[in-house]
Amino acid sequence: MVSCAEAAALGWGGLTAVSRATGLALNTIKAGRAELRADRRLGGKPADVRIRRTGGGRKPITQTDPRLQPLLLELVDPATRGHPQSPLLWSSKSTSKLAAELTRQGHPVSDRTVATLLKAEHYSMQANRKTQEGSSHPDRDAQFGYINQQAILALREGRPVVSVDTKKKELVGEYKNSGQQWQPRGQPQTVNVHDFPDPKRGKAIPYGVYDLANNEGWVSVGTNHDTAEFAAASIGRWWREMGHQRFPKATRLMITADGGGSNSSRSRLWKVALQELADELRLELQVCHFPPATSKWNKIEHRLFCFITKNWRGRPLTSYQAIVNLIASTTSTKGLTVQAALDEHEYPTGRKVTKQELAAINCIPADFHGEWNYTIRPRA
Repeated sequence: MVSCAEAAALGWGGLTAVSRATGLALNTIKAGRAELRADRRLGGKPADVRIRRTGGGRKPITQTDPRLQPLLLELVDPATRGHPQSPLLWSSKSTSKLAAELTRQGHPVSDRTVATLLKAEHYSMQANRKTQEGSSHPDRDAQFGYINQQAILALREGRPVVSVDTKKKELVGEYKNSGQQWQPRGQPQTVNVHDFPDPKRGKAIPYGVYDLANNEGWVSVGTNHDTAEFAAASIGRWWREMGHQRFPKATRLMITADGGGSNSSRSRLWKVALQELADELRLELQVCHFPPATSKWNKIEHRLFCFITKNWRGRPLTSYQAIVNLIASTTSTKGLTVQAALDEHEYPTGRKVTKQELAAINCIPADFHGEWNYTIRPRA
């Protein structure tokens, strides 16, 4: 439009002069001059002067190639689009790979066009989401209600209530730890390029005990195996180091635990180890297990373990002592305090519980789901 205005301002010979100076064709400048004149006649409003005839120009690729969109959707989501033998079934479905496969099938297209077509179908880049919990027990909600009722009753009576579990095992050494920490620019802390366990150092096994009433945690860092005996020993150590000072007159301890792992509701050794602990501490141990596939509801997960993970993010766990120190320095804005200690005892796996040992357990099952809720009393 600037060239057309210049040509109009020059008057006679202006078209030729502007064409030579800019390299534009005379017809192009003439069309622009006509559009300017039409604008002036309409009081400055854009004139309805079409440069391209109606229906002209390149057609959308979905019109020239109507099979392109269905084929693209079959490649992206073969299970629901009726194409279980998709050539990209087990491959990363990037836009470049999708474009290459469509081109190979006789539908040439660019990766940008693939991205545009996917967005038009309401697709976007998304990560996995953890929502599948496995099969749900019919009494799942009822068990949650039972645990909540028992915990509230115990806390009202001033009795201790703890949540227990084993945290994820951690490699000991110069290994990458998820997260970030402040470092001088361009000077990240260097770690091993691989995550192969060092047999000389092994793994750290943190078993936690969280006191619901006082917002306090205890973590025993094991160096051997995550067994039921290790779990019971960790609970006993919490009682001697922290619990007894908080509840000096307590005669009953409520324990909420997952339904699997070292403190599994189906583990015979877990009950034997608890019986030995009850005899030693002279405490009644009331145990309530969460239903199957509901471990994330355990209080210790989001009251203790998540803060430990935040505290040591981006820091390699170079030694057992470093792990203990990092756990013990964990705090939260709600006043969480944590104590930790190393447990170097041997806890061998494969121990068999005899029928005599099982029969000697002083276990009283609850009326509601006695396999999940029971009390182990000290033997005389």
